[in-house]
Amino acid sequence: MFKFACFLLVVVAVEPTWSQVEPAATGSGSDLDNLHMMTPPPVSTDAYPVVVGAESRTNFLDAGLVFTGSYVDNLLEGPSAISDEVYYFLPSITLDRTTPRHSESLRYSPGFTLYQKTSELNGISQDASGEYRFHVTPYTVIQFSDRFWQNYNTYNQSNPFVAGGITGAPGNTTLLAPFANQMNNLSTIAVDYQYARNSMIGGSGSYSFLRYTGNDTQLTGLNDGNTTEATAFYSRRTGRAEYLGAVYQFTKLVTHPVDTHTDTHTLFGFYTHYFTQSFSLSVLGGPEHYLSDAAGFAKEQAWTPAAQGILGWQTLRTNLGFSFAHLVSGAPGLNGAFHADMARMTGEWRFKRSWSMGMDGEYSLLKSIITNQYPGGHTVSGGAYLDRRIGERTEVVVGYGHVHESYRLIPSSFFSPDSNRVYASVKYGFHRPLGR
Repeated sequence: MFKFACFLLVVVAVEPTWSQVEPAATGSGSDLDNLHMMTPPPVSTDAYPVVVGAESRTNFLDAGLVFTGSYVDNLLEGPSAISDEVYYFLPSITLDRTTPRHSESLRYSPGFTLYQKTSELNGISQDASGEYRFHVTPYTVIQFSDRFWQNYNTYNQSNPFVAGGITGAPGNTTLLAPFANQMNNLSTIAVDYQYARNSMIGGSGSYSFLRYTGNDTQLTGLNDGNTTEATAFYSRRTGRAEYLGAVYQFTKLVTHPVDTHTDTHTLFGFYTHYFTQSFSLSVLGGPEHYLSDAAGFAKEQAWTPAAQGILGWQTLRTNLGFSFAHLVSGAPGLNGAFHADMARMTGEWRFKRSWSMGMDGEYSLLKSIITNQYPGGHTVSGGAYLDRRIGERTEVVVGYGHVHESYRLIPSSFFSPDSNRVYASVKYGFHRPLGR
């Protein structure tokens, strides 16, 4: 099945002229008309935007400097709570350019993270991403993307002005030891091909890794990991705003230095309804098979049900995203694979021209599929912020975040599981439209 998925990617890329119909493959952005198909969230690699109005921003150059000051009452670095003041200095630059045939987006944000008391955690932070989307023909779209981030994640992330969002693809974003020095990378290639007026096929492949780069004291109980994934899908438009389809997904999860290896094969059926172009609801469900192998233990394999739901709503003043999933998944930092129940929500509301507020929340419950030797746990996190734009070049954000973690093999989260963070960020920069 894995070879079949890879074969489909190649075939879709090189055979754009099968159909005599002339639809347009437009990725995930298209009007709800009788000709163009949307790429439903369950099979799209795009994320719902979080920043209000982000869906309309194209052809621009954005650069600036962000300073963030924060207080954290528990760094989740040991068996007892350690509080500290943390400061971030982040220059950033973003370039977005779009033409009728292709689009590209580049972003880079290097910086420094400084701890007032726990100076051994001081380090360089980086967040770099690039995306290229190309219409090979009016019928075929291919997309390449890569993101690299170092000491940078959704809890200690020091640049709240960067857009992000919920994706339709299954996966686990549970964060362990959020202040530990770490390095991550995610590379993806995706292809969509609309071969008839109401039919589309496509697929994607991705590879990601997580490496902890701190000392042994910081890393007690944590493991590095690699994830390889391949998907293939069929989508059928059954009404002007309704889509039915199927997705096959293969995932390989590897952890080390405690060696575990898990393969999963999942077949989802999905249904998507577009209430408007920017308001959609998707549900997925189907069987999932896993085979897990850990050194010193017998192999575990079984069939299990999998399900997922995604809701996205974007307007000029309000953005909302919600997702839930029940499936077999890895968890960054933990050994092996888990029966996972996960939910995530993000939202932002611009209540005045220069004022907006937002919130986010995440929940995950992990149960090991191997033995109690590699127990799971649970995470509950959330936060809220208030944003104020001052003039054309200055923006200020104040916010609060909370994390509760409980994992038996991670001393910091087991003995002192709660962490609270308050922060204030100031951005000074410029935004310049580019000629179309």
